[in-house]
Amino acid sequence: MLDTIIIGSGPAGITAGIYAVRREMKALVIGKEPGGQVVWASEVENYPGFNKISSFDLITKWNEHAKGLGVEFRTEEVQKIEKSENGFILYGQKEKHETKTVIIAMGLVPRRLAIPGEEELTGKGISYCANCDSPFYRDKVVAVVGGGNAALDAAEILSKIAKQVYLIHRRDEFRGFEALVEEVKSKKNIELVLNSEPKEIIGKERVTAIKVLNKAKEEKEIIVDGIFIEVGRIAHTDLVADLVERTKQGQIMVDDKCRTKTPGLFAAGDVTTTPFKQITVAMGQGTIAALSAYEFIQLKLGNDIGPILDRSVKK
Repeated sequence: MLDTIIIGSGPAGITAGIYAVRREMKALVIGKEPGGQVVWASEVENYPGFNKISSFDLITKWNEHAKGLGVEFRTEEVQKIEKSENGFILYGQKEKHETKTVIIAMGLVPRRLAIPGEEELTGKGISYCANCDSPFYRDKVVAVVGGGNAALDAAEILSKIAKQVYLIHRRDEFRGFEALVEEVKSKKNIELVLNSEPKEIIGKERVTAIKVLNKAKEEKEIIVDGIFIEVGRIAHTDLVADLVERTKQGQIMVDDKCRTKTPGLFAAGDVTTTPFKQITVAMGQGTIAALSAYEFIQLKLGNDIGPILDRSVKK
């Protein structure tokens, strides 16, 4: 019987693991990919303590820190969670785990266009991360799909690398920051393709073109070497659908202690309804979730824990 199992090995999950073991809890972090969404970024420039650090180096430091404290990691996919008399039972692909508490920190995944050619050509000219893959398109022609800050930022980054950038948006106005919109509009090698929706991605071994349809029902085929899809991120939380309250987007509703509607089940990071999807916010919630899980166990045992203080701070 573990004290807590953390599902997700991104910033929220790793931080939750660190704080859990510091409370001498038996903790297990289960995730598909260490670092979560941070792996999609080439460099991180807004993490305190580092003017600039590669995502690989940052994730490596997180993992080394957590493992050094005794956090156990498992690369696995949880397929089912059941409420039990003493806590929860988690069923993996090969084995099951029993735990007193669970912290959901699965983050978000890229939203797909769900059009012909997308699935077949993903990784063959289709990318969901300009920061990660833009260097592969130096002096080439690319398209960016989307109208929010992520799409605008991707177009701006690519304009410095690619020969030509087509920014495809289904509306005639962008939803991003005005300063970023103006920056994109000022780039000579960015062409706006507005009031247009992607209908098909064309290519055999690699992407060769994208087909769009405008509001006038006119179809156009744009020849490109690569396509960057930036239409948002979604939460895959069906795993806990019966145990939590969710928004229409699948994000988990929590209170200020990261508690869900099910006692002993917590959630942290981008998978929650927090409006700011940032590394430091996710880590803060991971901290809260772990301390809340500790508090839950102690109160259930009838222990008077008083305020939870960082034991490393000497007054």
